[in-house]
Amino acid sequence: MDAQSQGPRPPEGDWLGTPYLSFRREGPIAVCTLDRPEARNAMTPAMYFGLRYAVGRVNQDPELAGLLITGTADVFAPGGDMGGGGADDWLTFGAALGMDITPFDTLRSSVKPVVSAVNGLCQGGGLQIALCSDMAVVSDRATFRVPELFRGIADTYYSQMLARVIGPVRTRDLMFTGRTFGAQEALDWGMVARVVPHEELADAARDVLAQCCRTAPAARAVVKASLDSYLGLFDRIGMNTSLGAPEAVEGFRAFKERRSPAWVHPDLRVDGRL
Repeated sequence: MDAQSQGPRPPEGDWLGTPYLSFRREGPIAVCTLDRPEARNAMTPAMYFGLRYAVGRVNQDPELAGLLITGTADVFAPGGDMGGGGADDWLTFGAALGMDITPFDTLRSSVKPVVSAVNGLCQGGGLQIALCSDMAVVSDRATFRVPELFRGIADTYYSQMLARVIGPVRTRDLMFTGRTFGAQEALDWGMVARVVPHEELADAARDVLAQCCRTAPAARAVVKASLDSYLGLFDRIGMNTSLGAPEAVEGFRAFKERRSPAWVHPDLRVDGRL
């Protein structure tokens, strides 16, 4: 019986603890693929934790120089799974929202370079993964969205990081409207490093990662620490309080029931989920 058929269990070696993540070695590069097409790559708690583990695995392995993160088909990652974790049933999603499980800080502090190859739909926690990687190389078909306020989540990680990257006016635009935007706008606003034709994404992302891996590690770490300091901290207490508040409970319930949350004025409600 192989590791992935034994059900949920802790990570071990190159097995990341979930059947929805793969870890493949391509010479000096590790490729971590989000592979849950039946749920459009919605991130379970084990997937979030497994991605953290993948970063640590690369950092500790002298045979590996860097990590490439990508998705399957036309989806990179839509963020956390709000409808059930499938085979990954060892944690509830509420627990997964804690910043001690999500991989964002781990990506920001990775010793070795991390590049996200964004192959399609990218929103919520998926966009945060791309933003926290050292570089994001993006398909020209990719789309982006920041829908957290539709779910009742006061995501201070987003508000802090986006304000630093694109400024407060544009941050309000993306967070207060939750609108969908494309790869070219993300590039123009400085949210991603490069946009390439979809069929060239895999090769382009690998080339970018290889270039990053050729830089001097100690000097690179100093630069990375300086950039990380610029991005700053976020309000953990406020965000964690928000996750258990009535608005978040209603936001999750409305998402599952495919309706507008109760806080939306009756005249502004739409059919289906926001």
